[in-house]
Amino acid sequence: MGDRGIDNHSEVTDFILVGFRVHQELRILLFLIFLLVYAMILVGNVGMMTIIMTDPRLNTPMYFFLGNLSFIDLFYSSVIAPKAMINFWSENKSVSLAGCVTQLFLFALFIVAEGFLLAAMAYDRFIAICNPLLYSVQMSARLCTQLVAGSYLCGCISSVLQTSITFTLSFCGSRAIDHFYCDTRPLQRISCSDLVISRMISISLSSIIILPTIIVIIISYLYIVSTVLKIRSSEGRKKAFSTCSSHLGVVSVLYGAVFFMYLTPDRFPELSKVASLCYTLVTPMLNPLIYSLRNKDVKEALKKLLEKKNPKI
Repeated sequence: MGDRGIDNHSEVTDFILVGFRVHQELRILLFLIFLLVYAMILVGNVGMMTIIMTDPRLNTPMYFFLGNLSFIDLFYSSVIAPKAMINFWSENKSVSLAGCVTQLFLFALFIVAEGFLLAAMAYDRFIAICNPLLYSVQMSARLCTQLVAGSYLCGCISSVLQTSITFTLSFCGSRAIDHFYCDTRPLQRISCSDLVISRMISISLSSIIILPTIIVIIISYLYIVSTVLKIRSSEGRKKAFSTCSSHLGVVSVLYGAVFFMYLTPDRFPELSKVASLCYTLVTPMLNPLIYSLRNKDVKEALKKLLEKKNPKI
């Protein structure tokens, strides 16, 4: 029985990405929405990285983290969006086994790295507001590099484990993945293996990743709020809160979508797809908008960059 499961698993050379179950007219509309959103992701995140790298005034820990956040958003959305857009028009919606493994690995790596990076950004804001006199000492270039490298390392370790667990399952029935990209839960639905251990490991991994990052973010903001409330001037409080509001907005959108997706029962796959859209495409699109619209330094740097390109502005 075990040998047959292994044989069936080894015979799988590709999968079919079902995508969204909609009529042709809606499919065209969805393609145009995907195209527009992905174009905004490219322009917004490449623009943000360009501004941060070219303006010396943005050579600070906060913008170092923000540049990496833009890189992560750009990369993991590019792992998902192009293939999803191709499938809107293609009759052959297949993805090779290697392509599916690669997509899941890269997406898991960067989405986990983003979670840890957001926790590092919360810690950065905590030091900036609660210990401003020690900020330049505590948030050294070395520590910032270590925090970012640690985020990518945690993402890589988590991704290796999650991908390995998922693709040791046997797929001896349908090859149709009811999703628009290769993800763990849709792959588990078409597996004929016993999923108890696989799901327990997945839940444990998610808990190990999500809980520490959320705890760091919550504790950081509890201290921040406590410190800001002690500021006597309303202008000072407003300025302190404004430096954190962008980060809080990004955290809320990402974790809200993740929780919604994982709390959606398997019998509602279309709802799960909508939630996935939020953090695969909507969040990477909103992040540069949130930071550019609410950040005076970024707006001034953008204006300066545009003036260089076109002196008449």
